[in-house]
Amino acid sequence: MLFVPIVVPLIPVLFNSDQPRIFGFPRFYWLQLAYILLGVATTTLVYRMTRKRGGSR
Repeated sequence: MLFVPIVVPLIPVLFNSDQPRIFGFPRFYWLQLAYILLGVATTTLVYRMTRKRGGSR
């Protein structure tokens, strides 16, 4: 699952145009922020799935 935020930004078809613009920013810039959110969400999901249950180690 941790490969998702690494591989998705490497797909050029996602960011190789100027449109659509959000708040005047071209797709490339706001998509970079979306990639950050994707990385945080995936890392959080993997952390929650792999942590041990219970109070002591």
